[in-house]
Amino acid sequence: MSNFILLSDHVILRLPVVESGEPLVDLRVIDALRVDPRLADAAGAYAHLRVGVADRLVAAQTFLPRALRFLVIEGFRPLKLQQQYFDSHVSRLRQSEPGHDPGWYHERASAYIAPHEVAPHVAGAAVDLTLSSTDGTEVWMGTEVNDTDTEACHTASTAISAEAMEHRRTLSRALSAAGMINYPTEWWHWSYGDRYWAYATGAAAARYGPTTL
Repeated sequence: MSNFILLSDHVILRLPVVESGEPLVDLRVIDALRVDPRLADAAGAYAHLRVGVADRLVAAQTFLPRALRFLVIEGFRPLKLQQQYFDSHVSRLRQSEPGHDPGWYHERASAYIAPHEVAPHVAGAAVDLTLSSTDGTEVWMGTEVNDTDTEACHTASTAISAEAMEHRRTLSRALSAAGMINYPTEWWHWSYGDRYWAYATGAAAARYGPTTL
């Protein structure tokens, strides 16, 4: 695995959170954004983000080429669901790579599923998204969203086609211009205001901690 600072790293855990109190907003009522229902839940949590994050998504879309739109896959994730995701990933690792100590599995799993105590999704601060054409057809990005079976999901991977690499650069340029940051093991994962954002930007504290719908 490439040498990234993971969400489980103590340098991330040590960063404080100064909660802004911003509410979650339903992206489905924002005409400028397109939300995909593949991970829809009964409460609609998946379609929510903090207001400040949603504003940056709308701004970032103006930086995309006219033929492209963001396609939001998942935003807010309840704490219980985040823990289920993480525990399930640890269980898969124990089966595929047995014989390691608990700390190894915790660190390895956090490359792709954040521990609940620092997870940006539970703060409404992170969004998983891709690109689509104006008619809603997804653009090929080298892997599917949430496909972590190979390191081709790493944002800077060169194990993908030149076309897919350019699509990732297009996504990255637009979101970076709006002040969002990427988790480098997942090209689709972008955030603002969480602890990883604070680390990446040098902010003194995160703006968003765990919240509820």
